[in-house]
Amino acid sequence: MTLLQTLLRKVLPAAGLLTLALHPIPSFAQVTLGVSDWPGWVAWYVAEKEGYFKKYGADVKLVWFPDYMTSVNALSAGQIDANCQALIDTLSPVEKKVPAKVILVTDNSAGNDALMVRNSIKTFPELKGKTVGVEIGSIENYLAATALKMHGMGEKDVNFVNMSTGDAAAALIAGKVPAAGVWNPWIERIQQHKAGHPLFTSKSAPGLIPDVVYARDAALAAHRKDFVGMTKAWFAAVKFIEANPMKAAEIMAPHVGLKPQEYALSLAGTKLFGAKLNLEAMGKSTAPVSLYVSTAATGDFLVSQKAITATPDPAGFIDAGIVKAAMKP
Repeated sequence: MTLLQTLLRKVLPAAGLLTLALHPIPSFAQVTLGVSDWPGWVAWYVAEKEGYFKKYGADVKLVWFPDYMTSVNALSAGQIDANCQALIDTLSPVEKKVPAKVILVTDNSAGNDALMVRNSIKTFPELKGKTVGVEIGSIENYLAATALKMHGMGEKDVNFVNMSTGDAAAALIAGKVPAAGVWNPWIERIQQHKAGHPLFTSKSAPGLIPDVVYARDAALAAHRKDFVGMTKAWFAAVKFIEANPMKAAEIMAPHVGLKPQEYALSLAGTKLFGAKLNLEAMGKSTAPVSLYVSTAATGDFLVSQKAITATPDPAGFIDAGIVKAAMKP
């Protein structure tokens, strides 16, 4: 799902461990927020650069994790106060009763995740019996399974082969597999090589892939004022990015080693959530953006993968109180 995360997970594990070593157990002197390589999370550096944390009285330290899953584990272990992570990676900690709550929705993937296929494949029926390179159990696996279901097919209609996102993209480019589940920048790279096109993207499945801030209960109790200010800073950053996308890309791109023009493409495939969308997302409704809807669908997938035993009740792990407080003058 995230930019270069699968590749970085393979080549930079030591860097993730170093991050943990530098930022062990939070001291409650300030809020530590885990951030990794995804536009909806790198956007926090806009809040930092533009001075929004200071403006809204939020004492926040952004902790960079080159290895995304290290950040998820760090939050569960109590080594950071809050973390930016995908909902799909939050349901397992919820089931394990990690004392934490989802307090903010940063974004929804809106085109940055895709099922890419060789140019000769134009329809889903043409995929039947063919190999799809994908990291089993990942967001890309989930997206592909959802796409198949939406087109009257099932996972058994294709041959999912487990491989990292980078390897899947390379295999499609080399003509070794006819399809691959990838995210940007792999989507762009496949298209640049004229090796394939998107048969389905997350833009066609609003609300399917939400990303959130998951915060530990102890930190919320000790730093509620900072979390409210942090959320106000987020809303201000979203407005800035929407009004100044290229300037925002210039702030964000250096953190992930890309050029601003390249990063702008990934930013365009991410729907950032301001205050209004957060209220919709955290409310119990049938709207696509509602975490109640996405939790049910994501939970079904994770249960089928035996990653969790049952879908958690969103009411037990969503706390809309910080968002509501941040919306007050």
